[in-house]
Amino acid sequence: MLATKDQPLAAVFRQMSSGVFPATTETYERGKTIFFPGDPAERVYFLLKGAVKLSRVYEAGEEITVALLRENSVFGVLSLITGNRSDRFYHAVAFTPLELLSVPIEQVEKAMREDPDLPMVMIQGLSSRILQTEMMIETLAHRDMGSRLVSFLLILCRDFGVPTTTGVMVDLKLSHQAIAEAIGSTRVTVTRLLGELRDQGMISIQKKKITVHNPLTLSQQFT
Repeated sequence: MLATKDQPLAAVFRQMSSGVFPATTETYERGKTIFFPGDPAERVYFLLKGAVKLSRVYEAGEEITVALLRENSVFGVLSLITGNRSDRFYHAVAFTPLELLSVPIEQVEKAMREDPDLPMVMIQGLSSRILQTEMMIETLAHRDMGSRLVSFLLILCRDFGVPTTTGVMVDLKLSHQAIAEAIGSTRVTVTRLLGELRDQGMISIQKKKITVHNPLTLSQQFT
């Protein structure tokens, strides 16, 4: 039995492995693909460090971000939910440099059959991601790029924010290009809009980490 209530999920993932099906720890640089849509779903992933961007790619070539996963997130589990072995549905990319732990899907299925607590742990993790996906869809519904950027910053504050004496610091090193890719904009536009927010005293940026001085004020004024 896996004591999911009494230990970190990372430890649970490591316990799922065996000599025949070992867990694998991998590192990715920012922008590197973890898996593409259509790839066979052979492993389940646990995010140890960094952030992962999940997106959908459409026939016209447009790529829409549906979630940004933070540390201690599980992903690549669609086959476990549907009960049918299916190919990957999302494009998973390293949004920042990251470290992953992955386990063969057969081992996860076996562990879920043996441990009645594990499916609920998985569901709890997925429910948080579903909420974030809904928020990302609302963000991308804004036609105005300024509102789209502000909505995205508020999502980052919620999921990656660390309270400081000057506001909420997004604990990710974010390039302007990475933000542009997430909200469907351009680096030039994002640079201009961030500059305007900084000039208005809404945010500050130090070593690529953004601090939102008052998320409530930012939300009320710009969304």
